[in-house]
Amino acid sequence: MGKSSKDKRDAYYRLAKEEGWRARSAYKLLQLDEEFNLFDNVTRVVDLCAAPGSWSQVLSRVLIKGEKFGRAGWEQKQDDLRQYVSNGSKKVEPKPESGAVQEVKPEKDVKREGVRIVAIDLQPMSPLEGVTTLRADITHPSTVPLMLKALDPDTYDSTATAPSAPVDLVISDGAPDVTGLHDLDIYVQSQLLWAALNLALCVLKPGGKFVAKIFRGKDVDLLFAQLKLVFARVRVAKPRSSRASSIEAFVVCEGFQPPPGFKPSLEKPLGAGATLPAPEVKKAVEGVQRTVRPDGAVEIDLGDETDEEGEVRWIAPFLACGDLSAYDSDATYALPKDRVSLDPVQPPTAPPYKRALEMRKLAGGAYGKTKGQERRDG
Repeated sequence: MGKSSKDKRDAYYRLAKEEGWRARSAYKLLQLDEEFNLFDNVTRVVDLCAAPGSWSQVLSRVLIKGEKFGRAGWEQKQDDLRQYVSNGSKKVEPKPESGAVQEVKPEKDVKREGVRIVAIDLQPMSPLEGVTTLRADITHPSTVPLMLKALDPDTYDSTATAPSAPVDLVISDGAPDVTGLHDLDIYVQSQLLWAALNLALCVLKPGGKFVAKIFRGKDVDLLFAQLKLVFARVRVAKPRSSRASSIEAFVVCEGFQPPPGFKPSLEKPLGAGATLPAPEVKKAVEGVQRTVRPDGAVEIDLGDETDEEGEVRWIAPFLACGDLSAYDSDATYALPKDRVSLDPVQPPTAPPYKRALEMRKLAGGAYGKTKGQERRDG
């Protein structure tokens, strides 16, 4: 998360720096969790395309430190306040030096044990408490043993192809460097999601969850139908912190149910050699009726298109998540006069433009003039 000269970016950008998040995208995951309860009974998580680490930061603060945010955090504060007013549960003790009464802060929550969080990205990422970071390519088969070793460092078996304790949740906030050619960007993003899904198939436990960023295009319903083959529930969500002008959304898949006999592998991933076992033909499909119209056209009656059990056709529900009282990411909010611009929580570790900045500096500065041109202009 960078810093502009006047700090006039959107409200979530400024709020992220005030609350200590590495990037504004942390609010997207928090709002998704508020809507779908993603972190319930979750102790093992894999974060793909994790850099700069805002989603891993959310996982660390929620799963390890036990912090609460959003409506859950507000409700906890209200409960603490009511308990304090009604029962006086907070202890008070006299100060030794003055005899005045001071409030004794409650002890911090004990850190949760047994939580494993693995973050993977091609870019380097600054360390986070309780998070194991790997610099690897999620599309390469060699990433699987590295991930299995990071998940179970004490019981890792180099000959194993699956984790000894499967993962509860796999998340991915990865996106390609957009070109402006929307069809190409949507295609590349779908391939990135497909790579994340293939890796998730290798580590998810039955009933596990998968959350990933998508670009909504004209043929995105095909992707939803493919995800529905291995997950019981597939929904699409647009967090309030995601700009309405952006075509991004997030697919939330719950109830992982791999077909019998299916063995996932990155050496033969889905779409590049491996295929899912053929499902049984449903009765709704067997009852297809064909009628020849007077003009010679053939009408095919597939029954009720909204019947999910028959799986004739299925459309993923689209939900907007995030409290309506939250900030609008597309709105402009006035800044107070005494506003102080804050530095980024975590400066970029190895930005892709670092080399370009060094070359421009050697060429003569930030305005495109070389030293030779400056002499000629003078």
